[in-house]
Amino acid sequence: MSIEEIEAEALKLDAKSRARLAEKLLESLEHLSGAENARIWAEEAARRDADWDTKVGMGRASGDALRAARARLK
Repeated sequence: MSIEEIEAEALKLDAKSRARLAEKLLESLEHLSGAENARIWAEEAARRDADWDTKVGMGRASGDALRAARARLK
């Protein structure tokens, strides 16, 4: 079974079951070595960078984002 298939099946669960599964998955990550944890985070950072680079036009200028955020807080 692929990770995509597991994910699809997990998302079919009710909210309580998904929360229980998420808790168990997070607990399993607490036992990683420091090196393994650093490797996983580095891979995730690289994946996010690549994802960001492929989504042309998805970013916003920081000034625009700050103005929008301030406007929502008023």
